[in-house]
Amino acid sequence: MPRTDTPVEAREGEALVWTDGACSGNPGPGGWAAIVVPPGGADPVELSGGEPHTTNNRMEYMAALEGLRSLPPGSRACIVTDSTLMLDSMTKWIHGWKRRGWKTAGGDPVKNQDLVRALEQELGRHATVRWHWVRGHQVGERHAHKALNDRADRLAVAAAQASAASAA
Repeated sequence: MPRTDTPVEAREGEALVWTDGACSGNPGPGGWAAIVVPPGGADPVELSGGEPHTTNNRMEYMAALEGLRSLPPGSRACIVTDSTLMLDSMTKWIHGWKRRGWKTAGGDPVKNQDLVRALEQELGRHATVRWHWVRGHQVGERHAHKALNDRADRLAVAAAQASAASAA
């Protein structure tokens, strides 16, 4: 069933955490970015980083993890992502993985388990965390409601390029 791309709205007292990951080659040099929009209309905080040899999925998880880590304990947050893999892994599949001892339904070890577990632990530090999916890589006036997704993408790509340059 296709996902519906709806504008995200912060709830009372909730930070929006716009996330994205990028990788030049997969695996290859990668970058992540999180744009944290604090509750109450304060200026957004841009975070980014990278690794010289990683995957896009790892960078997607890192973006959410580092965005949440930047918030004080007990915060309310909404992770805004264009990654269906991260969304599904954290809202659907994680329960079965834990029940099966961190194995997939096919019996294989869960990929990126270190980051999934770290993200799950970080979720527990906050009062509430919800997830919101947006279709990525769409710009223009019709998509102005998700301009921060595009900004997070550009920051993640820049971090991946910086990681590639430092590895060279």
